[in-house]
Amino acid sequence: MVHEIVTTLAPAAVLAQAKEFFSRRVPNSAAYPEREGPAFLTLRGQGGEEIALAAIADGGGGTTKVRASTLFFDQAVARFLSTLPEPVSP
Repeated sequence: MVHEIVTTLAPAAVLAQAKEFFSRRVPNSAAYPEREGPAFLTLRGQGGEEIALAAIADGGGGTTKVRASTLFFDQAVARFLSTLPEPVSP
């Protein structure tokens, strides 16, 4: 399943929080970094399950679009995304 959200955090902050969240806050199904770059992070769980995250800054809008894809971590991904601050509507 693919999950998307817009946040006020910078892409690097989103990816750093994802690494922390999935290694510590999801103890029964932890996932650890496998590959990463400036705008993406791939995490791998104990059974080989994968979480793919992308965080792309909105050009000048002060927001970041976060997209996450997984087959088995849907609940954990939704919980992680709910921890990210969302932009306030004017």
